[in-house]
Amino acid sequence: MEKKLKFIISGGGTGGHIYPAIAIANEIKYRYHDAEFLFVGAKDKMEMQKVPQAGYPIKGLWISGIQRKITIKNLLFPFKLASSLLNSYRLIKKFKPDVVIGTGGFASGAVLKVASRLKIPTVIQEQNSYPGITNKLLAKNANVICVAYEGLEKFFPKEKIKFTGNPVRQDLLNIDDKRLQGLTYFELDTSKRTLLVLGGSLGARRINQLIANEIDFLLELGVQIIWQCGKLYFDEYSHYNKKENVHVFAFIDKMDFAYTAADVIISRSGASSVSELCIVGKPTIFIPSPNVSEDHQTKNAQSIADKKAAIIIKEKELEQDFKNVFADLISNDQKQQKLSKKIYKLALPNATHEIVNEIEKLL
Repeated sequence: MEKKLKFIISGGGTGGHIYPAIAIANEIKYRYHDAEFLFVGAKDKMEMQKVPQAGYPIKGLWISGIQRKITIKNLLFPFKLASSLLNSYRLIKKFKPDVVIGTGGFASGAVLKVASRLKIPTVIQEQNSYPGITNKLLAKNANVICVAYEGLEKFFPKEKIKFTGNPVRQDLLNIDDKRLQGLTYFELDTSKRTLLVLGGSLGARRINQLIANEIDFLLELGVQIIWQCGKLYFDEYSHYNKKENVHVFAFIDKMDFAYTAADVIISRSGASSVSELCIVGKPTIFIPSPNVSEDHQTKNAQSIADKKAAIIIKEKELEQDFKNVFADLISNDQKQQKLSKKIYKLALPNATHEIVNEIEKLL
């Protein structure tokens, strides 16, 4: 009898690390029905809920990142790191994986570090145009590094890089067929343009403030709004549901319906969001978060804007630019069509398939 293949997949903290990890697991499971999986994340982070909801077991490590300012949490970091390395060792020795895959986050750093030491093949899936410190440190000992942007050889060993794109949820492919379902699901007016507002899985304070401040302006333009404000901000903004043509959610589970219903999208520019929006092919205004490592969201968005495939507005420019930019876009069908065509050309819909091809080569 053939040995069952076993995979440890680690990544978390945000949806941008979790959903690619789940997409990779689903593709492996499709090819190897009896494969066994163990996810490893950080305790108290969203992966501890999202991964079991997707049908996979997960173990949590006591680990978190270093804060940019002096805090008590930083004093605990050496102890958390030691604990996470020790527990990663125990998990790996007990589970005996054939390959260990990391999609980012501090938990994946500990797991891949230990796996490399134990001579177990490791794969890094780097979503961003500018890698985080964890993946840069792991790159030297990784077997394969799957990337979504060109030019990353300045950070990673060139011979290990595979240009695959970022995994996306399969339900986002061919969303045009679902438009009527999407409009019905969100109880939208079919005669109005729809604005979809996204701030990432946890929400974005500055985007929420922008929409709240400009809500009357947006409604006067005749748009209806699907607004994912994030679970951290739902209590603060849920009262806008009382306004006609405004639909506020902490989290949108049916993202395929939200994307297909949208005519224009306002979004952060985390790597997974950018990859999804390329596949969705809708005119997009990116508002990058300036509060992320190495300002990588701005770099992600700029790489799309440079190809004239999206619009980018920096947070500090919102007050002076947003109204004019949005009013021009929502009233200009030709501009919307051009942006849609150009961003769709950048899509890499086979990314998950290509990544798992690389994992197979290590088996």
